[in-house]
Amino acid sequence: MGGPGLRVLFSGINPSLYSAATGHHFARPGNRFWPALHRSGFTPRLLHPSEQWTLPESGLGITNVVARATARADELSPAELVAGGEILASLAGRWRPRYLAVLGVTAYRTAFARPKATMGPQPDRIAGVPVWVLPNPSGLNAHYTVDTLAAAFAELRDAAGPF
Repeated sequence: MGGPGLRVLFSGINPSLYSAATGHHFARPGNRFWPALHRSGFTPRLLHPSEQWTLPESGLGITNVVARATARADELSPAELVAGGEILASLAGRWRPRYLAVLGVTAYRTAFARPKATMGPQPDRIAGVPVWVLPNPSGLNAHYTVDTLAAAFAELRDAAGPF
């Protein structure tokens, strides 16, 4: 969800089964996307996943690389990620956000054939749009806490500028 004039288009890897059932991005309890988004300063308060429709008011959009829901992102095939990356590139080219933020470095590497990509701003653009790779906020990603996720999100917020 989003449209033209976005500061950041956030792209998860794919919906969890829980998110697919609710129809809301990052809806599974324990997912740290919404707390990190708030703590980083992107939103003035903590949003519930059912409030995702308010994101464009803050210049934010949200989507996924792959639409198919799975229990775990590692259930996706490389071909699915590559095909999803092509769709995401088309979307980014149409909406032209200031930044495309992909949440998950492994998925980004596969979807966009960037095997050496690391977290943070990327040297390459996708459809002319600057790309920033953020950590996957899933509770399964134990390498990051809400605070370290928020710090990574805040770097992008600062780079994306005011709405």
